[in-house]
Amino acid sequence: MIIPFKKIHPLAKLPKRANQADAGADLYSVEDTQLEAFSWKAVPTGLVGAIPHGYVGLIHPRSGLALKKGLTVLNAPGTVDSGYRGEFLIILYNASKQKIFLEAGTRIAQLIIQEIQLADFQWRDQLDETDRSDGGFGSTGHK
Repeated sequence: MIIPFKKIHPLAKLPKRANQADAGADLYSVEDTQLEAFSWKAVPTGLVGAIPHGYVGLIHPRSGLALKKGLTVLNAPGTVDSGYRGEFLIILYNASKQKIFLEAGTRIAQLIIQEIQLADFQWRDQLDETDRSDGGFGSTGHK
């Protein structure tokens, strides 16, 4: 599958996998970014893409940034629907107590393309019974 992208910033880079079999392809920032402690910001990638119908682009954090700097994707995973044609913006959150500076060209997130099932929804008076039934949070841990 080929996902077409349009470059809207001169520093934009195509998403790139570090290894051929990796699920995630790195996304890069196109501008220097500073994040204060416990703050978030939409960081531009300079990319507009066309995810095919029946697929979704999922924006995940990079584990190295999370471990080394406390930086993550705030709405992880971010969702890029197939009909979206705006710039891929990454909402980064600085969960550390330190100010973080990222240079343009830094790998800031991962893009995963996943096939989805487009479901319809209906009201029903009754639902199928299950072993769990209406057991809430933690209800499966005491068996």
